[in-house]
Amino acid sequence: MDLSECRAKLDQIDEQIVQLLEERMEISEAVAAYKAKHHLPVLDKEREAEKLRAVAAMTREAKNEAAVTELFIKIMEESRKRQETIL
Repeated sequence: MDLSECRAKLDQIDEQIVQLLEERMEISEAVAAYKAKHHLPVLDKEREAEKLRAVAAMTREAKNEAAVTELFIKIMEESRKRQETIL
């Protein structure tokens, strides 16, 4: 692949990432509604730790584990912020 092909492919992937992140945030709002109804806290440390282990395990190459973990830490942080605005 030449540079323009690589960039075009990256652009397609980025679009998918944005769409999936938006979908994930919508579901986070539904989670917040459930938590509000059942008087549950926004933060579930055990669930987050479990999720970080799971996504790290999904990586095909160990060199990607740190980046994936950092990405999901940020995603979950943003999800908590969204949930806090609802609760």
